[in-house]
Amino acid sequence: MDIVVLEMVRNIIEIQPPGLKFYVFVKPDQDECLESVGRVEVVKLHANTYPFWEQVALPAACRKYGIDLLHCTSNTAPAWIEIPLLITLHDIIYLENRRAGGTLYQFFGNQYRRWITPRAVKHAEALITVSEFEKDRIQNYFEYQPEVHVVYNGISGLFFAEPFEAHKYLVKDSYGLPEKFIFFLGNTDPKKNTENVLRAVVKVLENTEKDLQFVIADYDEIKVRKLLKSLGRESLLHRFVFPGYIKNDDLPSIYRLAKVFLYPSLRESFGIPIIEAQACGTPVVTSNTSSMPEVSGGASLLVNPDNYEDIAEKTMQILTDENLSKKLSDDGLKNASRFSWKKTAESTIDIYNLILEKS
Repeated sequence: MDIVVLEMVRNIIEIQPPGLKFYVFVKPDQDECLESVGRVEVVKLHANTYPFWEQVALPAACRKYGIDLLHCTSNTAPAWIEIPLLITLHDIIYLENRRAGGTLYQFFGNQYRRWITPRAVKHAEALITVSEFEKDRIQNYFEYQPEVHVVYNGISGLFFAEPFEAHKYLVKDSYGLPEKFIFFLGNTDPKKNTENVLRAVVKVLENTEKDLQFVIADYDEIKVRKLLKSLGRESLLHRFVFPGYIKNDDLPSIYRLAKVFLYPSLRESFGIPIIEAQACGTPVVTSNTSSMPEVSGGASLLVNPDNYEDIAEKTMQILTDENLSKKLSDDGLKNASRFSWKKTAESTIDIYNLILEKS
């Protein structure tokens, strides 16, 4: 289950709002991360494919359980359903003309969203999105305009809590992390701007002491090697660290160990890692586009994501200016405290009640 949806449901379970009964419809999974508690019942719906699950099994389950309001939480919904429908559109990037690339799985997923989402939006009672920036995009895109509510994402309290020193260094050793490093969450999605990040990092590494390294999580070393070769910089490969997939529980320690966190995406509807890093006191370099200035709250250095030299320059500023690094750390912690999954759940429940009162 998507971490955003999972955290929201967990907080709804904790709140247990009076007068409401919740059914959480899920596809069966080996990793069962939710259990029925109180007035929140988890129901497994079996289907061979996701489109069949969403378009056939889900409407049938709504009829069976007498649902009064259906909230579809991840960009798509049944093309038609007889009860009031609330859709969370985290973004509409897949509906925009974006740069080519990504995996085959991402391609087919986007094709499904492009076909379904406009049809579902036409009969939605309301929409939720995660930033004012994305709200503007949605309102400018769709001809039919249901009410659009902004409900910010949150972050776990895990990122605010200082981990035990022993655990922090246990994480460091288990992932083979260096003493001093820049951190980046690698991704094959073109919007993550990985190539420009790598070009910027090459420039930074060439102009800093040799003990500084670059940690790129969940990314293929072969792709990095090819880029370095094309730049004539293969000799820098030994300063790149590839820890592979990082468990969510280990992320706070890694953020805290990093000197800088890079997140200069081309386009984001929110950007949870920005505030995760800020909550850990890590200085952040992110983009001056889309939602990232809104979410980072003036507490990070903003760059032009298409300009790798700008990314490199801002990263160097943090690495060489202790006062700036400390200010970004302090301001980032204050900004991150604006966001919590409890607030996300409470705002969502308020929208449920608004729709139910109307219907």
